[in-house]
Amino acid sequence: MSWLDTIQSIGLVACIEILVLTVIFYYLFLFFRGTRGAHVLVGLTLLIIILIGVTQVFHLDALNWVLRSLSVYLAVALLVIFQPEIRRALAELGKQHVFASTAGKHSLVDQVLHAVKFLADRKVGALIGIEGEIGTRAIQETGIRMDTKVIPELLASMFFPHTPLHDGGVIIRNNRIVAAGCLFPLSQRTELSKTLGTRHRAGIGLTEETDAVVIIVSEESGTISVAYRGRLIRDLDGSRLRRFLSAVISKESKPESAWERAKEQLDLTPEGIAKSEKRAEEEKRDAE
Repeated sequence: MSWLDTIQSIGLVACIEILVLTVIFYYLFLFFRGTRGAHVLVGLTLLIIILIGVTQVFHLDALNWVLRSLSVYLAVALLVIFQPEIRRALAELGKQHVFASTAGKHSLVDQVLHAVKFLADRKVGALIGIEGEIGTRAIQETGIRMDTKVIPELLASMFFPHTPLHDGGVIIRNNRIVAAGCLFPLSQRTELSKTLGTRHRAGIGLTEETDAVVIIVSEESGTISVAYRGRLIRDLDGSRLRRFLSAVISKESKPESAWERAKEQLDLTPEGIAKSEKRAEEEKRDAE
């Protein structure tokens, strides 16, 4: 029997429904992949499949009735469990702008990198958030609103001890410092290392709620870390930080492709370095 006969036997409407459900589940998988809700989703799905299979095989009508009755409460539980992911998805629907224009992104990276290296060499703690496509107005309102160019000396001076703005985070949007002394939301993830301090948890927390990239300088060791999409990369040097920021702060990249591209930039194996150099050459030729 040909595939046309199969479609006719199943019905065109049923085939369309199967196709739509397949696309929905595929994009749900891509969305939750790598998030803290991924393991919960997989475990919950397996549990439901096992329970439904058991009730069908052994004809457990009472248990089957309980499962159907709990379906409404299960929907509410999913909203609670996946609240951060759902909030991020709804926020991404309202995207209107991008990290920065292609012409200005290299200048922003250079300015921020200069300030971060200056702070790291002197072991001055810092928390710098670069806004992406999801706005951070609520975070900005917790600090002092500003509107100034990203100047390395000015940016670094905000974090020096005993200055009025040193105890919070800085928000950068469209190549300008828009707020300082901000309170970033702390990550509530229990699997994070106990060695992470408040500054690192705040950096991760902001990236869990938005698509910003956050640079953290440790006050104790002077090490540089980057938080992005709820993940933390620690102990970066100047060159790796430059490659990461150049890969993420890109107008052409979607969040998923930007993350993959950033991980590629941080791959220091011979194959990874060769791939990064090849990509850089291709981008240079395209620019010309």
